[in-house]
Parts: sequence; structure tokens; C-alpha cells
Amino acid sequence: MTRQNSLVVGLILASGSLASATTMTALDPGSIHVGGEIGRRIDITIANNVLAIDVDKDFLEPFRRRNSDGGYIGLGKFIDSLVRFAAYGKDPRVLALKQRVVREAIATQEADGYVGICRAEMRMWQLWDIHEMGYLVMGLTADYAHFGEAPSLEAARRLADYIITRWSEDPDRKTEGWVSTYVATTGLAEAMLNLYSRTGDERYLDFAVRHRKLAEWDTPLIQGRWGNLEGHAYYHMALCLAQLRLNELRPEPRLLNQSRVTLDFLLRKDGLLAPGLCGYHECWHSNQQGFHKLGETCATAYLIRWLDALLQHGGDSLYGDIMERAIYNGLFAAQSPDGRRLRYYSPFEGKREYFHGDTYCCPCNFRRIVAELPGMICYRRGDGLAMNLYKPSTATTRLADGTAVDIRQETDYPNSGDVTIRLKPSKPSRFGLSLRIPRWCDSARVAVNGNVVETTASGGAFFTITRVWCSGDEVKLHMPMSWRAIRGRKAQTGRVAVMRGPLLFCLNPQKQDGLDPDAVKLLRLNISSLASGPADRTVRPDGLTCRASFWKPEDYNAAGPPELHFTLTEYADPGAEWTYFLVRNPEADGAVEDELAGCEVPL
Repeated sequence: MTRQNSLVVGLILASGSLASATTMTALDPGSIHVGGEIGRRIDITIANNVLAIDVDKDFLEPFRRRNSDGGYIGLGKFIDSLVRFAAYGKDPRVLALKQRVVREAIATQEADGYVGICRAEMRMWQLWDIHEMGYLVMGLTADYAHFGEAPSLEAARRLADYIITRWSEDPDRKTEGWVSTYVATTGLAEAMLNLYSRTGDERYLDFAVRHRKLAEWDTPLIQGRWGNLEGHAYYHMALCLAQLRLNELRPEPRLLNQSRVTLDFLLRKDGLLAPGLCGYHECWHSNQQGFHKLGETCATAYLIRWLDALLQHGGDSLYGDIMERAIYNGLFAAQSPDGRRLRYYSPFEGKREYFHGDTYCCPCNFRRIVAELPGMICYRRGDGLAMNLYKPSTATTRLADGTAVDIRQETDYPNSGDVTIRLKPSKPSRFGLSLRIPRWCDSARVAVNGNVVETTASGGAFFTITRVWCSGDEVKLHMPMSWRAIRGRKAQTGRVAVMRGPLLFCLNPQKQDGLDPDAVKLLRLNISSLASGPADRTVRPDGLTCRASFWKPEDYNAAGPPELHFTLTEYADPGAEWTYFLVRNPEADGAVEDELAGCEVPL
């Protein structure tokens, strides 16, 4: 450690009281390029999904006809993803598609401002018309925010004015159908706040606050699918996110209450599942079951998006820990490895199914969140920088003092925990570089220009290096990765799941020799046998596997050597069917607690 560079090393534990030091700001998507598995997922989503869709038939024709009695397409979500993909990569094909889809959507707008699929007498109050319109406002506003497209902003304003006018005519009316008005209007409050932020027009803020009573929303967290779906996880997190957006505009302590309660449910009351998923059949649950309709993709997308907003608000590394768990496992399991097909649910027990089409909520929300991932890699933090997700990437930004900085990450994460970060400031500049040390890592080693600056950078916090940085400075981060078996809870009591770093591993029966599918739940895992297996390209080009040994079901006492040997693959393996395994004694055989379970809520 040299005094010449005025090196200061320390842990910063983010909290609300340190907001000025920990508040984080995402970088402009056009300044980032991402490689690795996140970059690959972005690329295949664009090439094999977005550009492969029959846009006219599936997305635009229903808006040209406007003769439906209800239903949902997701055109606004699709536009929002196109805008973000275009802003990220500047791909001419995506830019052209974005321009065409936006132009054609605006061309369907009627004189009163309506854009939708419903015939006149069914508009506004029939499911899911307000939901459709709200996301159209959001997508068109995003087009203006990223590309300065004035026609898009004008169309968004006219559509928002239509919604406000119709709502004002009958403010006590409920949406027709079997869900609550909150569920039917998911996304609307956030869309109006985004529009207000771009226009400064108080009408849109007033609608969210006075008509939709956003600040007053405090629906208790309800478990189970029944009644009018007040326990719907997607809408719940969307409103938590909208309250955070409102808090950015008008800070008020109660706007954090719902996020605090929801985080507590996820972390301390078993609402979060091992793959980073939440919810069963779209609604909250905490029994840790994992079959059939588990982990709605919309809920996964909003969990990641909401955590990103919380990270920017308070800067606590816990949010990044959950984000990477959800991205690498739950989110990527919702997509076929080639990118073309998407899932509505991604259970960890039993067979998974692909969704039948390209429209509707889950496929469109998947595209949106994948398009947002580049903005979750690196942030401006106070007067410095923070690294959240470790991926091969390049980014350029300006610090608070105006210094331009190029940032380059080199890593094969999550295959290993080795990361190299190269900095190139436009001039020597003193600032803090914060590195997220995940909770699965007991201690990390950090070196600057070959000099070890800390040998015990503990997991569960941002590790900050403050010094005068010069062009060519290099930071090396080493986070040891070992195999671990995390204890199951509630429905999974007595079982364990296998993890390495942020990756969860599962058993795909189709890849095993000598496996009786009906006996899988009776196998006992030998935790001490966990070891790295051969490379697997099923999920990604450099996918990992885990070798594991099991005792046969008839070996009740697991007394002798385990006789069965199988290979586990990553959770995103399309054929994965089994995640939790029996062990002889989860308290004594080397199992550990899930590092995310029971964490204190940082808010």
C-alpha cells in the first residue's frame, strides 16, 4: 500500500442515514457494452426474439382494428423494450423497428387521444384496457427520454389526458372484471410519474397522488390466489416501485413503508425462493413449494427492477446480491437458451413449459427487463463509482467534478470470482471505487496495481477504495467460490439445494444414466461429494456442472458409500426438474443457511 496515491480502504455499510454517500445513479445505456452471459442474453433476445416477431400480426393489427371486447397485447411494453435495446446497442435493425412500431402505434391514436384495442363502448373500464394504455404512455415517454422524439411525447400526453379525463368523469367507478382496480391498473402510476418528470405538468403527478392515491397505498401483503387478487405479486412490487419514484420527487418516510414490509416478507418470512423467484400462480406465498406455476416472469422482472431502484435509493449491497441471484437463475430460466421462446413460470420442481405466444404480459416484461440489465452493471455513487454486477463490460461516464472515466471489466464471472477492473480517467482524480462483495463470499482479496490492499474484504457490503486514480490503474478482485448446500425451509425442510456463487444447480433427468425418475425425491445427496464437473453448453457456451453422489432410496441409513453418481446443471437448463435433495442430516452434514434468508431489511 503506497502513501503516494493517498490510498484509503474501507467498508461502507449503506443505510438511509448515509444517503448522500450511498445514493447511486445508473449510467446512460448508450455508454455501456456488456459481454458474458448477460451480454449474450441481450444479443439473443434482440436477434432471435425481438427481430423474429411478427410485429404487424401480433402487436399492431389489434390496435388498427380496435374491435375487441377486452384483452391484452402489451404493445407499450414492447415499445419500451425496443427503445431501451435501441439506446443500448444502436443496432440499425432495432432502431428501424422501433421507429416503425412507434409510428404505426401513434397512427392509430384517435381524436380523443385513445390508443388501444377495444371498441368504443368497452374502452377504459374493461380488462385490461387501462393496463394497456398505461404502458403505452410509459413506452412512448421512454422514446422521448432516450431519443428526444417529440411526436412520441405528444402521443403519450394525449393518451394520458384521455385516461385522466375518463377517470375524472366517474372517479369512483371500478374496472370491470374479477381483479381489483390496483391489479387492473398495474404500471399506470409509474407511467404518469415518468410523464410528469419529462413534462413538469402537474396534472400527471396530481393524477398519481390524488386520483390513484399512490402515497396512501398500504394494502397488506396477502398470500394466496383468491378473491380479487390483492395478493398479486407483480402489481404489488410495481406499486412499491412507483412509491419509490414518488419519493424521489417528493421525499416522505411513509413512501418506503410498503417496500420495507415486502422486503421483510421476502427475506425474513420465506417469501423469496432459492432461484431468486417469488410468488405462486402470480400471487404471494411463503411455503417454499416449487412446482407448477412458480415464479411468474412479470414478478421476476419487477423484483429485479424494484431492487435496482432500492439500490439506487440507499446503496445497500444486499439488493445487488438478490438481483444477481434472480437474474442468473429465475430470469434466465424463463428463456430458451437460443432466446426464441419465453416462459410464464419457471418452477424448480417438475417440468417447465414455454408460453404459447409473443404477446401478453410475461414475454413483454421479460424483454423490458433484459433491455434494462446494462444499467445495473455499474453506477455513479456519490462522487465516485460502484460496481454491482460482474460481467465483461466497458462503460464511460463523468464524475461529479466533470472528470470522464472509462471503466473496463474483465472476468468470467460467475464461473469464477476473479474480476479485473481497469480505469482510465481523463485526468488524475481522487474518488471512491466501490465493489460489491456478495454474501456468499466469506472474504475477498483486493489488489490495486499489484499491491494487495485488503485480504479480508467481508461479504455483504460494498468495499470502497478511495485514492487518486490515474489512467491505466488496475484493480483485481478475487472472491473464492466453493460448492455449498443450502438448507431448505418449510416445504423443503430436511433437504438442501446446491449452489456455487450466485448459481443454483439442478438435476435434469434426461441427462442421467441409471436414474429412476420416480425415485428422485427419495435420493440422498452426499454433500461432501460436490465437485466441478465437465463443461456444459446446454444453457450457455461456458456453462458449469456439478458432480454429485447419492445414496439409493433403499439405503435408508445411508451407511455405506453412495452408489449413484449424477451431474447437476445450471438452473436455466430447460430440462431441469429437481432442485432440493434429501440428505442424511442437514444440521450435521455440512449444509449451510441460505445467505439471503433472514437478512435484516436495510430500509
